[in-house]
Amino acid sequence: MDWKALPAFLAVARQGSLRAGAEQVGGTHATVRRQVEALEAGLGVQLFRRSAEGLSLTAAGRTLLPQALEAEAALLKGFNAVQGLDREAAGRIRVSADPMTAHFLLAPVLAEFSRLYPEIDIDLTLSYSVESIEKLETDVSVRHMGRVDEDVVGRKLFPLPIGIYASRSYVDRNLERAGPRGAGLEWIGYGPVPELEALIRRSPFPDARVRHTVADPEMHMHLARAGAGMSFLASWVASVFPELQRVPGTVPDETRSTWVLLHQDLRRVRRVRLFVDYLCAALLERRAEVVGG
Repeated sequence: MDWKALPAFLAVARQGSLRAGAEQVGGTHATVRRQVEALEAGLGVQLFRRSAEGLSLTAAGRTLLPQALEAEAALLKGFNAVQGLDREAAGRIRVSADPMTAHFLLAPVLAEFSRLYPEIDIDLTLSYSVESIEKLETDVSVRHMGRVDEDVVGRKLFPLPIGIYASRSYVDRNLERAGPRGAGLEWIGYGPVPELEALIRRSPFPDARVRHTVADPEMHMHLARAGAGMSFLASWVASVFPELQRVPGTVPDETRSTWVLLHQDLRRVRRVRLFVDYLCAALLERRAEVVGG
């Protein structure tokens, strides 16, 4: 059944003419006539009797009318319930972020937001893979990237420099006696990751030995803190762990920025808007430590 025919039927039944019914539903005379005729053809009955005075319901039309009114009332009730949900500061929001960002930057922000809005619950997914907003795998995503390829709404907050970091003790012990192009120094390796291999080649230390294979950036950070070698890390690590420092003579890579992304259909959902506004403001307050040095 073409459900657009139901409002046309009700409008004509109430108004007694095609023209007045069309005005009620905001359509044209011809469109409403086609919808009513299609409904009659689909049901195999005549719903209106045409006369000089206008249109009146047939016996079949009078039988259909209460059922149509009941369906209309149920739909309106559903519409009102849904509209109310989006206006409320309550409900659940699915958020995704990488574990490093979540553990060290988002945890205090989420805790404070939860105190301010006790009726909003957060489902937080931690992963280094990217959950798709377009495919509705998440509602809000905190990501670090050069550009956004998805058809989403995004707020670009600030650059996220990636630098070469090591413990202060490792730098003091090894940097001065290193050979040309970093010979004698050690990288903590990520394995065969082309982007990071390219960063090593472009660094001042392309001949430093790549040791270990550790896929988890947080473990890289802890190994570097313990003096196991150098690694590429977000610049904010030094503000959290002062025993780390950017290796002297190196320049951060600033091709990435921190983004907060959400599905465009969620912009008008109040709980999501409240969360995104709060999250962006809180991260911007921490800009100095996130951008680092």
